[in-house]
Amino acid sequence: MKIVIAPDSFKDSLSAEKVADAIAVGLAEVLPHAHLVKCPMADGGEGTVEAIVAAGNGQLRRNQVQGPLGEPVEAHWGWLPDSHTAIIEMAEASGLQLVAPAQRDACISSTYGTGELIRAALDAGARRVILAIGGSATNDAGAGALQALGLGLFDDQGNSLARGGLALAGVVRIDLTGLDPRLTEVRFEIAADVNNPLCGEHGASAIFGPQKGASAEQVRLLDQALGHFADHCAQVLPKDVRDEPGSGAAGGLGFAAKAFFGAQFRPGVEVVAELVGLAEAVKDADLVITGEGRFDAQTLRGKTPFGVARIAQANGVPVVVLAGTLGEGYQALYEHGINAAFAIASGPMTLQDACDRAGQLLTDRARDIARLLSL
Repeated sequence: MKIVIAPDSFKDSLSAEKVADAIAVGLAEVLPHAHLVKCPMADGGEGTVEAIVAAGNGQLRRNQVQGPLGEPVEAHWGWLPDSHTAIIEMAEASGLQLVAPAQRDACISSTYGTGELIRAALDAGARRVILAIGGSATNDAGAGALQALGLGLFDDQGNSLARGGLALAGVVRIDLTGLDPRLTEVRFEIAADVNNPLCGEHGASAIFGPQKGASAEQVRLLDQALGHFADHCAQVLPKDVRDEPGSGAAGGLGFAAKAFFGAQFRPGVEVVAELVGLAEAVKDADLVITGEGRFDAQTLRGKTPFGVARIAQANGVPVVVLAGTLGEGYQALYEHGINAAFAIASGPMTLQDACDRAGQLLTDRARDIARLLSL
């Protein structure tokens, strides 16, 4: 029997690799002769770098860069030397988790550190950059990242523009001459599941600004500022991409990536599945086990179990989900290749207790599944 183990991480608890290890332990106790193939997964959010590096014999690299509010942070990124591929999670440098709730400020937060990571990848000789853009603290249309890569943004006094989305209202001139020329030699792919445009009622500021600390009035001003920036970009670039799906991702970093890097957008789970070789692993499998911390109707929006199930379904392989919790509407996934889903908790417990015990709970539930299979 061949079983492919392809879970996402359990947020605030276990990495995808450790989740896969815990499941494998439980299965092996009951099915010692089973062929267990571990394919740690991610969907473009937290854990994407670790999942790809673990599967591709890559390297984990670290750089000190500027965080969302300009403070120094140590950010890691992945490097696959055989293919000269860099995997960058923008949240490592510009993520919401780096800023305490009381300090979150969508008006001044910047993607500058993400640009520094891209520059580090260029210095390493990258020919392909996969940019995972979930979990941002920023709303600057990627202007900070572009500044880190040499783009000149100037106000009406000829001064370099301050960082942050609100400052973009003052841009009067964009200078492309300093933009790193190596960018034109690199293939950029954006791993994301957000299809919002840059501006408007469904844009970056309106939809995501409030969770990054923006008031209703600040949302209005930010939306205007990003539109103003897009107007000036349209004057120096061959195409205006502000209304394209995904331009509003990561506070508009999607816009910058599309407009200045020619980035192609792909579902995050699709990118990760390709790099870890999931489709090949599943071809002759008897069962796939996947999972995530919370399995509910939101999983249909491109999260890992949904993506794994699509690949398994195409190969006629059943799929079982192990999750920290089963939330509202999870049954809808039964129409999309999921055959069964189980919560790992063994009884009433606090969230902290569940996180602390996640490894053992996963092993226990995997053992239960293996006993059922052994029948």
